[in-house]
Amino acid sequence: MDATALWQRYQKWLYFHEGIGLYLDVSRMRFDDAFVERLQPKFEQAFADMAELEQGAIANPDENRMVGHYWLRNPDLAPTPELTQEIVSTIEQIEVFAEKVHTGAIHPPKAPRFTDIISIGIGGSALGPQFVAAALAPDFPPLAIHFIDNTDPAGIDRVLTQVRNRLSSTLVLVISKSGGTPEPRNGMAEVKKAYAGHNLDFANYAIAITMPGSKLDEQAKSEGWLARFPMFDWVGGRTSEFSAVGLVPAALQGIDIRAMLEGAKEMDDATRVPDIKNNPAALLALSWYYAGNGKGEKDMVVLPYKDSLLLFSRYLQQLVMESLGKEKDKTGNIVHQGIAVYGNKGSTDQHAYVQQLREGVPNFFATFIEVLEDRQNPSPEIEPGITSGDYLSGFLQGTRQALYENHRDSVTVTIPQVNSRTVGALIALYDRAVGLYASLININAYHQPGVEAGKKAAAEILELQKQVVEVLRKEKTPLTLEEVAQKIGATEKIESIYLILRHLHANGRGITLQGNLGQPSSLKFSIGG
Repeated sequence: MDATALWQRYQKWLYFHEGIGLYLDVSRMRFDDAFVERLQPKFEQAFADMAELEQGAIANPDENRMVGHYWLRNPDLAPTPELTQEIVSTIEQIEVFAEKVHTGAIHPPKAPRFTDIISIGIGGSALGPQFVAAALAPDFPPLAIHFIDNTDPAGIDRVLTQVRNRLSSTLVLVISKSGGTPEPRNGMAEVKKAYAGHNLDFANYAIAITMPGSKLDEQAKSEGWLARFPMFDWVGGRTSEFSAVGLVPAALQGIDIRAMLEGAKEMDDATRVPDIKNNPAALLALSWYYAGNGKGEKDMVVLPYKDSLLLFSRYLQQLVMESLGKEKDKTGNIVHQGIAVYGNKGSTDQHAYVQQLREGVPNFFATFIEVLEDRQNPSPEIEPGITSGDYLSGFLQGTRQALYENHRDSVTVTIPQVNSRTVGALIALYDRAVGLYASLININAYHQPGVEAGKKAAAEILELQKQVVEVLRKEKTPLTLEEVAQKIGATEKIESIYLILRHLHANGRGITLQGNLGQPSSLKFSIGG
């Protein structure tokens, strides 16, 4: 396509949202009008599906749950007055609590103010708050946030070491829908021990963000924790940023949560429009469908050209991959759907993997995130008439052009600046794009059976570990792996038994081994000397 035709195509397909100042350019996706026409019936169904979802249809049949994250930013949409009131009052409680913490009206026993936050969560209970913190937290926030988002002992130690001199002024958020998820439960147990080790009563520092009546909620209530905020069963982890999960840590950091919610609400309004060309989420879903032939045949490479948006690709990884990565469609057919997402940031990527994007395997489409404002103050010139920001913009435009010339398609999302409204809008835009695309390919975006399977398998390994240790405790002489497996009736799990014992031995957990480490079958295991 020559430059004139490309410019005409750009103007034809450019979407602009005046209120938010957001542009969406899909002109570098090579679909034609006939392709859009063929997808029209699927989109009509997708728009109808989204309307039903917002009205309270059961969207997660596995758990008989509604999916209501759209109500979080527009409570009037909730299907009952009780739900509307619950959402409104939760936001008000969060704002009142954050204000009291900031003024010192709520303070720790041994300090006039809280200075830090340890946020303990996993998956959506960590990725949303982490992305928002990186994007929006002020340089000198009223409370500095630290995340424990794994059950990695060294990672937990690192966070506790960072706040070791300020533990007595550090709030702890424990974020878990059920209270039984192992990673946040483990993090809480370790942090609680650290507080006890400093003679601090954990309850004076702890906040539970959980389902009312959950195991965690009951614990927080009985121990007299500082505060409890609700999670709702109709909000999934990956879409929970506008619930207490994301709003509590954001408000405590001094981030404008009302502006975030307003930006999301404005974008929701725009993405309800039942017209592909005038709906930015529909344009994204159309582009994804075109790029991957409706089967996820190409990866989505997310390239935000702004340091503060570095974690957006990680946030989208969960939102897109957990929502769309499904073995079966809604009618039970094996389809193996999904879109793989990865990305870092521009222009770092120029020196990392853009070489492959331009000349390597054409198994992707790119998503550029452009921010028009370079910085809040005027930029000095690096050379006559040129600033650092001009270089960043030039690299984005140059990479987009270089990819297109080599038949690599791309989408560009442009926002005026990184602020609470635009970040809220970005999250809402991709929320809806995922929902629409899921409808186009007839899969359920709101359940995650594969995640549950992984949790179940992990629980089985831990149960096996208890049996292995029990067998070795009872034995007077060292046992081979085969002998251990036979004694617990699990000869088919011999590899797992080996990996369990190797891990216990490496961590000084009382397992002694003899034999050739490179030949597992030669090893003999015992407990103690």
